[in-house]
Amino acid sequence: MSLALSYPVPSAGSIDQYIQSVNRIPMLTEQEEVSLATRLREEGDVDAARQLVMSHLRLVVAIARGYLGYGLPHADLIQEGNIGLMKAVKRFDPTRGVRLVSFAMHWIKAEIHEYIVKNWRLVKIATTKAQRKLFFNLRGMKQDTATLQPAEVRSIAARLGVKPEEVVEMETRLTGRDIPLEGGNDDEDERFAPVAYLPDPHAEPSEVLEQTQLARLQDSGLRDALASLDERSRRIVERRWLTEGDAATLHELAAEYGVSAERIRQIEAKAMQKMRGMLAAVV
Repeated sequence: MSLALSYPVPSAGSIDQYIQSVNRIPMLTEQEEVSLATRLREEGDVDAARQLVMSHLRLVVAIARGYLGYGLPHADLIQEGNIGLMKAVKRFDPTRGVRLVSFAMHWIKAEIHEYIVKNWRLVKIATTKAQRKLFFNLRGMKQDTATLQPAEVRSIAARLGVKPEEVVEMETRLTGRDIPLEGGNDDEDERFAPVAYLPDPHAEPSEVLEQTQLARLQDSGLRDALASLDERSRRIVERRWLTEGDAATLHELAAEYGVSAERIRQIEAKAMQKMRGMLAAVV
């Protein structure tokens, strides 16, 4: 079942108005929530789903506010949280005796976490389960902005159930910053940008030597291939393919040799086939 719902959408220019509007939406009683969730599960009632989502939008706002420290737009965090809320509503089972607010928190946080991990840096900072746990807990567990001491590393690792080296690695990632591959507009920036230190695969000595030898073989092979042709075939190929400027047309060569254009085309095709065979053997 797909939930195509209509609800207030937060935008960067009206985030305060959005928050005020969702806070005015009345909360549901437990009986109303069970009734709506039952209608959704048994009848696929989309209006019931809409009411469940709308009544919990304020929950998303509250959760998203806790992730403002990552420097991402509040409106985007709320929007991602709303996606998690809709997923929770779709999966909510009222017969288990759990309120939707408790069930939905997991889904809302999961969507916000995924959004932060993907967008906080150009390069992914957390991919494994342990890295994600560290990413969302390490900054709050540090006492100050100073580098963690060995004892602090061991303590945090024990509390989160991860390896000490994983704590050190995540701290390094969090305190680092993205560096543009290319420099800015300043010439000095261009000189010391990371792109200047990337190896050129075509500048490797063996690669350069191989390309030079290949070019030499192709050049000598072309001369030998042309030399293997009769005089008329060789002249047709040269006039058609190896002349600087405008190449001769089939009709021009036909007039020169007193034959039809079709005959010139046949001679050219046969000569080119012979040359390709010789060049393939060289390369």
